[in-house]
Amino acid sequence: MSAESLTVIMNKMLKLHKSLYELTVKKTGIVKKGDTAALDQLLKDEQAHMAAINKLEQERQAVSRSISPDASLQEIAEANPVEKNQLLKIKADLVEVISEIKARNELNQQMIHQSLQFINFSKSLVMPQEKEINYGPPAGKKAKPGQSPGMFNSKA
Repeated sequence: MSAESLTVIMNKMLKLHKSLYELTVKKTGIVKKGDTAALDQLLKDEQAHMAAINKLEQERQAVSRSISPDASLQEIAEANPVEKNQLLKIKADLVEVISEIKARNELNQQMIHQSLQFINFSKSLVMPQEKEINYGPPAGKKAKPGQSPGMFNSKA
């Protein structure tokens, strides 16, 4: 295998990551709207992207090992001057896109968390609070005089 095949695989990974970023941007709009059906479909699309990215990552690792078993991408790029600039540019672009995806996912997570808090707050306003469950005589009944409140005889 050569550095050229590594470049091809990494270009595919970059395209998939850019597409995944577009999905995360769409997810922000869907979360704002509260459209659960669209969110469900988008999550399925994200899972498909992640499966493809994982497959390409395995291919990338196999190609990297075939070029040099213990070398990093930087070392592989240095050893291949023809592909060096392209490999390093793809690497930088991938790092940038991945950090953008991470930031957008954190924003989406915060928005979903706030939505859940609002739902729970609204639910608590509409639904009455449940009574506390504790041990003792049934509600409305008093313990009989001379009878210990517990199940066990404390004098034993």
